Amino acid sequence: MTGFLKRIYGPGAVLVFAGAWWGLLQGCPFLKTWFYLFAWWSYILFADWLNLKLRGESRLTSSPRGFAALCATSVFFWLIFEWFNLFLKNWSYVNVPSSIFLRWLGYALAFATVLPGIFETYDLLERVLPGRYALRPLGDPVRTFPLLTLLGILTLILPVAYPYYFFSLVWVWAFLLLEPINYLLAREDSLLYDLEQGSFRRPFLLLLAGMLCGLFWESWNYWAGTKWVYTLPWAWLMRVKLFEMPLPGYLGFPPFALECWSMWTFARIFPRYSRSILVIIFPVLFSLWIFHQIDKHTVLSFIP
Repeated sequence: MTGFLKRIYGPGAVLVFAGAWWGLLQGCPFLKTWFYLFAWWSYILFADWLNLKLRGESRLTSSPRGFAALCATSVFFWLIFEWFNLFLKNWSYVNVPSSIFLRWLGYALAFATVLPGIFETYDLLERVLPGRYALRPLGDPVRTFPLLTLLGILTLILPVAYPYYFFSLVWVWAFLLLEPINYLLAREDSLLYDLEQGSFRRPFLLLLAGMLCGLFWESWNYWAGTKWVYTLPWAWLMRVKLFEMPLPGYLGFPPFALECWSMWTFARIFPRYSRSILVIIFPVLFSLWIFHQIDKHTVLSFIP
């Protein structure tokens, strides 16, 4: 990225964000349909620009290729949760473009924001919130591996087998299942390593980033024309909402950020131990299949 682009892409993102709101309030059909994407990508680019100013580096400017990989991986990761939702049926999409090209492009661009949104927010928090957040060291994390693995398997299976009772467990399974592997293969990137060292800083900042992003997700989704709505199995959960999200649902965003960290850490170390072409082919085929399943089972209504 050239020096000129480094100077303007942050202010440019602010202008796009303001323009999207202006168009939404003016009733522009195009901006109403695509408002969520304009809002999220503007935020991500502005947050990256702020990180560049505050830290001297950012994910996008330091490694554009790595940032693109983060976005592509984000699509695949979120589609795992869309697969879960085929059983859970906790959210549905409304007013989705009827053109399959625009619709699937919209899926990809929207789902590509998940990891960048959380990690750019985490990077900002890491810069502006000092402190080690010390706690009692965990001890040898290896001793917890059997329990974490068992719990990870259960939280992976139970929401699919009994979604009415265990739907909320989808927001913890990846952390429980992958952190032991991450600790063994990329120790210093593992959240268990932080706990072993007696530091809660990185887990805390991720939890906070997850909650902040959850508020952004839900607020921008609320005003968008193309959006998602929730249907949770227990009626009392639906009584009080903040935007489209039932209030208890916000408890899922902080642990989801931990999951994102665990999944991204695993994704970065996995290719070192597997040279199979399936590492590329499987995510692509899986993504196309889930796009089709979303069209069939998760979308409630289409617009021209």
